[in-house]
Amino acid sequence: MKRINRALLAIGAAFALVLPITGGAAASVPRAQSLEGEQIEVAAVWTGAEQKNFKRVLDAFTKQTGVQVTFTSTGDDISSVLEPRIAGGDAPDVAILPQPGLLKDFASRGALKSVEDAAGAQVDQHYSPIWRTLGTVDNTLYGVWVKGANKSLVWYNANVFDDAGVKPAKSFDDLMTSMQTISDFGVPPLSIGAANGWTLTDIFENIYLAQAGADKYDQLTSHQIPWTDPSVKEALTTMAGMVKSDWLPGGTSGTLQTEFPESVQNMFSNPPKAAMEIEGDFVGAAITGDTKAKVGTDAKVFSFPPIASGEAPVVTGGDVAVMFNDNPAAAAFLKFMASPKAGAVWAKPGGYISPNKDVPQSAYPDKTTRTIADALVSSDNVRFDMSDQYPSAFGATDGQGEWKLFQDFLSNPSDVDGIAQQLEDAASQALNSQ
Repeated sequence: MKRINRALLAIGAAFALVLPITGGAAASVPRAQSLEGEQIEVAAVWTGAEQKNFKRVLDAFTKQTGVQVTFTSTGDDISSVLEPRIAGGDAPDVAILPQPGLLKDFASRGALKSVEDAAGAQVDQHYSPIWRTLGTVDNTLYGVWVKGANKSLVWYNANVFDDAGVKPAKSFDDLMTSMQTISDFGVPPLSIGAANGWTLTDIFENIYLAQAGADKYDQLTSHQIPWTDPSVKEALTTMAGMVKSDWLPGGTSGTLQTEFPESVQNMFSNPPKAAMEIEGDFVGAAITGDTKAKVGTDAKVFSFPPIASGEAPVVTGGDVAVMFNDNPAAAAFLKFMASPKAGAVWAKPGGYISPNKDVPQSAYPDKTTRTIADALVSSDNVRFDMSDQYPSAFGATDGQGEWKLFQDFLSNPSDVDGIAQQLEDAASQALNSQ
């Protein structure tokens, strides 16, 4: 989620807003009379358009149950808002967290309540097993994943592809061949917002999951193998072949100064400065908000392809609902959020992907979003964003850890051994400081 929030900073600055929410969209399930008039508080990071769309879900819950919901927007840094409230015994009933690391942290300190009785059956019925695993700490289910992100996508300018005579790649070799063809045609093939280091970690994670496989990905995520492992060096070598300076608009130096929104704009400038970008479904919102291109016609997307005999990867991010106060209204909310009904309401206006496999495809507003959602829920090679699962000092901080070191790697992609060692040193330091 941190990436989605960073990509959509224009939606609104981080602030704390308390908004009472009542009434709203109709629902087919009869109202639970025993909860009529109950009140809960739900806290999440969303502001602006994201908050407005989430309000539709809260409206539907109120319509179904009679529970009145107060929504608190924390802005991006939800931890700094929740910590003093937890310490003061004033935690919201429910919070929706943008990182599994926060879930693990709060659960390990005893701040969270189990959601097994509230939503365990729904999670087992409507989600792939990976989502129960991601919501579990010490064999106890503490979270329901309510929002997902498919970050294994290749967005492209359809006109450039047509003019250069290339088609969406079905294998990684095809992708590399297409990039060379587009380069020969006269357009830099790949745009990266490398001023934001997280874009580079996303590319690495897709390559690593596709090339090394899920087991190795899990081992590296939990640091059971070091960043100097041969599988890491192989993925770095593969990445180096993709991020060549003459394949990037503005070359390496220009790419390191390019923020994410500009990287999206590069694909649809006149003339185009780049043909494609490897990034998540949230690119669609940036295209709609920052360019004149239309998703589905000018801007199209295909899944990051498999490498050699491996499976196509799906690197995901998302948001998980947790319960600080165990009361009937909060439990009903967790149960509702685990239902396909909640996901269908949320999906209708766009800009949302549900990890719930039973949200109908018809709930999504367009073919492109339906394709992205289907790839997320149907893949057997799904793994959560690796950098989000490491301590933030290594995986999620500007100017240090992975973000900085992958920027250094972009500057000198031939130094595979050196960067691997620096990644290992930084990961070990962050883990030992916990």
